[in-house]
Amino acid sequence: MRSFVALPLPDPVLDSLESLQAGLPAGRPSRRDTLHLTLAFVGEHSPEAVEALHEELERISAPAFDVQLTGVGTFGKSSPAVLWAGVEKNEALEALHGQVLSAMRRAQLPVPPGRFRPHVTIARFGRGQHPDCLRRLAGFIAARAAFRAPLFRATGFTLYRSTLHPEGALHEALASYPLHPEGGGAEAAR
Repeated sequence: MRSFVALPLPDPVLDSLESLQAGLPAGRPSRRDTLHLTLAFVGEHSPEAVEALHEELERISAPAFDVQLTGVGTFGKSSPAVLWAGVEKNEALEALHGQVLSAMRRAQLPVPPGRFRPHVTIARFGRGQHPDCLRRLAGFIAARAAFRAPLFRATGFTLYRSTLHPEGALHEALASYPLHPEGGGAEAAR
């Protein structure tokens, strides 16, 4: 079972991201139902391993916090692979990410390598973009450098199953975990 842990996004933020995707000169925009802010990609594991992770995620106690999506950019060395909306520096988000990684370790799952770069993937690109497409994409990014989605309150996070299909991934919420100003337990939404 392929899975990940993420913050779901509220409708006003999703509306803003869909508006941002308008006029995209290249690539495949992410569907509204797949837009999220990933805390950790878990990867492909047995249902038993995902259940063990669920039990560890239920132990997380963290406060709710505000999130600001801002700016756009790409990942990919010589040619862009992903267009993203960035996230303003956020200590509470970093702390929650750390707790999710700790839960993965306790469930004896490998943690994702590299530095946490919070973002929302808004489009994906095939290999070898034509130079003209790259120029148009650079113009698209420059024109949207000041992008800011509506501020939103993260009040919970979710464990998702991701099933790959030729037309894109399908995401299914397996369990949700609330965040509280005073911390507290979690409630599965199964």
